[in-house]
Amino acid sequence: MNGREPSPSDTCSDEIDLHGMIAEEAVFRLEHYLNRAYMAGLPRVRVVHGKGLGTLRHATRELLQDHPLVKSFRPGEPVEGGGGVTMVELVEQ
Repeated sequence: MNGREPSPSDTCSDEIDLHGMIAEEAVFRLEHYLNRAYMAGLPRVRVVHGKGLGTLRHATRELLQDHPLVKSFRPGEPVEGGGGVTMVELVEQ
């Protein structure tokens, strides 16, 4: 231990993996995760939803479209995971 209290960003990863979830569960978990990421002061996060049939990608991006903590989002670049991820920029605190 380094003798310091963990900061909120120490306890919140900059990535969430939604693989294998049904859309309703993924949206619920993503909503909760975005709140934690914002409170942790993360400027951007990576949402892994996979390529598949696009169900999770669609549900994810539908939630992000009007979410008050989301400044912008875009598909991942090939080196970030391409169509299997969505990169999200959060609003500033």
